[in-house]
Amino acid sequence: MKTYFRLLSFARPIEKFAIPYVLCMLLTVVFATLNLALLAPLLTTLFNSGADAEPVPRPESWTDVVGYLSYYSQRAVEAYGTLGALKIVCATIVVSVLFANVFRYISQRIMENLKIHTLLNLRRTVFNNVMDLHTGYFSNQRKGDIISKISADVQVVQFSVTATLQVVFKEPLQLFAYLFMLFSISAKLTLFSMLVIPVSAFVISIIVKRLKQQATQSQQLYGQMISLLDEALSGIKIIKAFNATQFTKKKFDDENVRYSSLGRRMARRQQLGSPVSEFLGVVMVAIIVLYGGQLVLEGESNLSAADFIAYIGIFSQVMRPAKALTESFSNIHSGIAAGERVLSLVDEEPAIRDHPQAVAVAGFHEALKLENVSFSYPSRPVLKNINLQIPKGKMVALVGPSGGGKSTLMDLIPRFIEPGEGRILLDGKDIQLVKMDSLRALMGIVNQESVLFNDTIFNNIAFGKLEANQEQVEAAARIANAHDFIIETENGYQTNIGDRGVKLSGGQKQRICIARAVLKNPPILLLDEATSALDTESEKLVQEALNNLMKNRTSLVIAHRLSTIQKADHILVLAEGQVVEEGNHQQLMERRGLYKRLIEMQQVGNE
Repeated sequence: MKTYFRLLSFARPIEKFAIPYVLCMLLTVVFATLNLALLAPLLTTLFNSGADAEPVPRPESWTDVVGYLSYYSQRAVEAYGTLGALKIVCATIVVSVLFANVFRYISQRIMENLKIHTLLNLRRTVFNNVMDLHTGYFSNQRKGDIISKISADVQVVQFSVTATLQVVFKEPLQLFAYLFMLFSISAKLTLFSMLVIPVSAFVISIIVKRLKQQATQSQQLYGQMISLLDEALSGIKIIKAFNATQFTKKKFDDENVRYSSLGRRMARRQQLGSPVSEFLGVVMVAIIVLYGGQLVLEGESNLSAADFIAYIGIFSQVMRPAKALTESFSNIHSGIAAGERVLSLVDEEPAIRDHPQAVAVAGFHEALKLENVSFSYPSRPVLKNINLQIPKGKMVALVGPSGGGKSTLMDLIPRFIEPGEGRILLDGKDIQLVKMDSLRALMGIVNQESVLFNDTIFNNIAFGKLEANQEQVEAAARIANAHDFIIETENGYQTNIGDRGVKLSGGQKQRICIARAVLKNPPILLLDEATSALDTESEKLVQEALNNLMKNRTSLVIAHRLSTIQKADHILVLAEGQVVEEGNHQQLMERRGLYKRLIEMQQVGNE
């Protein structure tokens, strides 16, 4: 129940919805119960009228609602005749039904607004928390599982947890109203009839005992299936290129079969609850008819035939709210299981946060410096005792074999990850004492992989800079050598580039990313192998764009094509997480070390 109440906390302020809902629901219950209670006076009017009619005494207790209704129906017969009284009773029933349904409709609208409000807050909280998590979290999680939690699991919460709010508010009121009417008619018969409630609850609890465990497993399997789907769609070219279509189909089908099989087992248990409770209800009604009929026939109680028929009519409806409560109890398990998965994202704490004493920085003035920085993943060390200084306006390059720690070092600067030892200084201030938003506002990042969104070219260039106008975007595109190909597209800057920029070539995508960095106009640039995946012609255009971008800016560049960084002010050669050489191009060539060997290997490869 702790999970359930946590989920309900997203409905705040719940009183805004709960108070009017309870009022409307109370009126609905009163009028709906009155409809059935009017059976007795209706039968009394029809079958207990005329000269030989038995007088109906005025009830002694205010709780005898049916007695009052029968008493006043007989007074109506005396005043208006049998037909007139019948018209009054029928009109009362019609008005009662009208009011019951009007208030039911209003209460349903209020409850629907409450459910939508709750789910809106839940989705917002989950997504906001996911966006606040550090980038390392996503390296250890399946993207499909995260998507499943935010979309599918939240929907399950909607249909099985928030839907129970309506049951929790309405059905106990309705059940109490029915029991009140039953006790007012015959306390002895009602006490006997209530024996079915613990029996029904016991049988239902046996049926739904394993539903929560199965529901949790079902949500996990669904997340795995979504992950496979995401991987298959993202890697469709590789799948086809390696003739792995059948393998991928089988892998997805196996997960699909497992998920469907578990769904069938869950459905069997869920669907068994309704017929069992209905069967128990019919059995109990039959027993009540037998026992109550005996009381009427033997005259051992004050129960009249009209009252008994009304009693049967009301008791037949008692099982409906009881059944709704038991079905809600069986369905709640899948919602609780989904809710626990959703709340696991809400409870996930970002590993990297702003320090309580962190301050915002307005600009970059002197240098970016790494002092004795080391970093390790749980499985292996990556960087060991790195010292580096990047003065303002200078270009520093990182080169070396793959796996040497270049990208890890670059990720440390915008605090995507944190160093295990040492510190990083911005103008002499530890970046852990700088607010991350202001730190990252100073940096423009261009990665080897062009990260674009399914939107227009204009919106991709202006990403994160909502105030940008057409002239500014075009100016950035010209610096990035992108304007010419953009205006040749179907709708120019308003052309949609498709999922991940699929409608553009590699070079075009990279130049859009560079234009985005140009528009941001940051004082510090982080370029991670921005040209390594391009052909010669595209590389030339992109490199020219990068040169334009780096003018008068502080740059940290990772390059596999060493010809692109020969003009760097300072070059660090990283191997196995350590700086093995450093200097400018000329100095490193004269040392005849690893840098020179890498240059020679690339020259041989190009020949």
